Amino acid sequence: MFAVKKVLMLMLSALAFAGPVSGDTAGEPIGYVMTVKGKATVTRGGKATPASVGLPVVLGSTLTTGADGSMGVTLSDSTVMSFGPNTELTLDEYQFAPANEELRLSARISRGTLNFISGVIAKLKPEAVELKTPTGTIGVRGTHFLIKVDE
Repeated sequence: MFAVKKVLMLMLSALAFAGPVSGDTAGEPIGYVMTVKGKATVTRGGKATPASVGLPVVLGSTLTTGADGSMGVTLSDSTVMSFGPNTELTLDEYQFAPANEELRLSARISRGTLNFISGVIAKLKPEAVELKTPTGTIGVRGTHFLIKVDE
C-alpha cells in the first residue's frame, strides 16, 4: 500500500509541473495505471502492453481486463476509474487545462464494470464529462457511480 501511495504522489507531482494536459499532443500521458490484479492491458496505437503500476495512459488508450483481472487508473484531473473483470474502455477525448477553460472527458465502455469517481473536470464543468455505453450515454454531473455493461 505504501508503494502505491508513493507512486501516486510522484505521478501527481509530475502532472502538477507538466502544465495543461490535452488530447491534442500525441503520446502525452493523461493519467497512470495505479493498481493491477490478474490480466490487464493498455492498448496504445494498436500495441497491447501488459498493465503495470505507473504505466502511462494516453488519449485513445483502450483499457482491458481479463476474466481474472482488475485495474485502477487515475487521470491528471484526479478522476479515478476502477475496472472489474472482462472490461473494455476506450478514452476518446481528454482536455484538462482549467486556466484556458479547456475541459473535456469522453470515454466508451463496451463491456464489463466500471467504478467511476469524478475529478476536477466534472466539478468545474459537469457537462464536459460523458461515458458512452452500447445502449446510451451517461452525462456525469460530479459524482461517484458504477456502470455494468453485459456482453
